[in-house]
Amino acid sequence: MTEPISQTQHKVRPEDPRAAVGTTLETGARELAAIRGKTIIADGVVEKIAGIAAREVPGIHALGGGFSRTVGAMRDRVPGGRSSAGRGVKVEVGEKQTAIDLEVVVEYGVSITEVAADVRENVIGAVERMTGLEVVEVNISVNDVHLPEENTSKTGEGRVQ
Repeated sequence: MTEPISQTQHKVRPEDPRAAVGTTLETGARELAAIRGKTIIADGVVEKIAGIAAREVPGIHALGGGFSRTVGAMRDRVPGGRSSAGRGVKVEVGEKQTAIDLEVVVEYGVSITEVAADVRENVIGAVERMTGLEVVEVNISVNDVHLPEENTSKTGEGRVQ
């Protein structure tokens, strides 16, 4: 009895030189397309993806060191200025791999080790899924703890979302 084949997936004949036994025509076509050009992903793209993914994690109050948060808050207040999703994020992007450094401020009362693990997991998942790059490391530097009673008007910034 033969196995049904879906409309989007076709079995490759063993004599097809583009693919090994057990792959699909779709996979073979993707591999051929990959050798016909090059995709370059800018550092800023990876920074934004990593910054957004890190901010999604409960327990993260903000990204960036004190000075960069202050400058960023002033930039956000300037008409026409945009907040930087990559604030507090530095990356090194190669052809197939990337390394990411994050500076974070955590909420008081959370387990820093658990939040750091959650940030790594979320950042790695988002960057690898969206870019296809292998994330070789995510280094996290916890620069501050945000206390509930701290007045956010000191720096002109509120909770980053």
